[in-house]
Parts: sequence; C-alpha cells; structure tokens
Amino acid sequence: MSRASLDKDPHEVAAMFDDVADGYDRANSFMTFGFDRRWRTITGRVLDAKRGEKVLDLAAGTGVSTVEYARNGAWCLAADFSVGMLKAGKHRGVPMVAADAMKLPFADESFDAVTISLALRNFVDTKAALTEIARVVKPGGRLVICEVSTPTFPPIRFLHRKFIAKLLTWVGARTSSNPEAYSYLAESMLAWPDQRTLGEIIASAGWTEVEWLNLTFGVVAIHRAKKPSVNSRP
Repeated sequence: MSRASLDKDPHEVAAMFDDVADGYDRANSFMTFGFDRRWRTITGRVLDAKRGEKVLDLAAGTGVSTVEYARNGAWCLAADFSVGMLKAGKHRGVPMVAADAMKLPFADESFDAVTISLALRNFVDTKAALTEIARVVKPGGRLVICEVSTPTFPPIRFLHRKFIAKLLTWVGARTSSNPEAYSYLAESMLAWPDQRTLGEIIASAGWTEVEWLNLTFGVVAIHRAKKPSVNSRP
C-alpha cells in the first residue's frame, strides 16, 4: 500500500487499518500513555446509553469502545469498513458489521444514538458522513464524537504539535508491519480542525445543540449533538 494521503482514499485507509489491526489497540494505548481508556469511559458517560436503546458505534475498529458503551444494557453495534479490524475484535462478543460511513447499510431512523471514537478524521468527507449518520438516527437522537483536537494551553499545544509526529513514527517503526500507517495517523491529527471548527461542521450537517468537552488539555475533545425532533423541524 502506498502511503495514505490526507485525501483519504477509502480503499487505502481501509487497507492501512487492515494491516495494523492485530496490534492497533496495544499501540493506541501506548501512544496515548493509557489515556485512551479514560477517554472511552468519559465518552460512555456522555453517550449515556440505556437499556432498550440501539447504538451504532461507527468506525469501531476492534469493538473495544462498543463493549464500554454496552455496559448499561444498550444494544450496541460495532461497524467499521476495515474487515481486518473487525476480525481482530471478534472475540469481544459484540455484534459487528462491515459498513462504510458514506453509505450506511441501515434503514432511516434505526438508532437512538451514534458514536465515533478517534476515527472521524479518517472519513473521506466529514460533512457528508455526518449527514448520512443523521439519516439513520431517530428524531431527537444523539451524536457523540471523541476525536483528537487542539490543546487549549499554548505550551501543551506547542509540545503536542512538535512531538506527536515523531512519537507515532517511532511507534510505527518498532511495532507495525506498516510504519507508513502511523505517519498517516500523525498527519491526520495535525491537520484536523479545532473544537469550534468541528462544531460548525457538525451543525452544518443538520445537527443541533452542538457542544464540546475538552479532555487532557484539549488533546482530544468530545462533541455532542442532537438530531432535530419532528416538532422542531421547519
């Protein structure tokens, strides 16, 4: 596979994640100094999935996040366009399906909530994907996104931008059969919009009540939004 560019060719990105699937969760925990577990826990609290609800965990990878979100009894489906990632997580015992965020294989208004963890930046068209996600969410349903963001404290922002690419390149060279994949991940993190800009993109896709919560000084942020209810539509 050639190095995936920020044009995010879907086939290249899927192949990239297929290549790194077996060791991805371990590498992710190492790269985040274990903060990924705390971010999942907080994302689960914001999502607040309840028994009887149907939740789509989109770009779920191996399903580690899906397990977290199902703890309170909600039915949670892990979906990802990397079949390799899904296969690597089949032992988790959660329902899984191969799916492309740009054309989801679900009926309109199928889910009470959709969540995406550290993967929205890999979609080929962010706004189009968010619009498609809204199609499969019930009126009044929820969107919760945990994604890399822009640190709010200038010294941390400087260190983050200066060292993140070096760290990911180092990890990729030592742990992966596809080191270029980690260079792509570093580039996608540095090119990703800040909290407010992402919030504006979410709103432009038709979601309302958009708000965000910074975690770890803004290294990541959780964005939450709602699909307009039937009564609130013009």
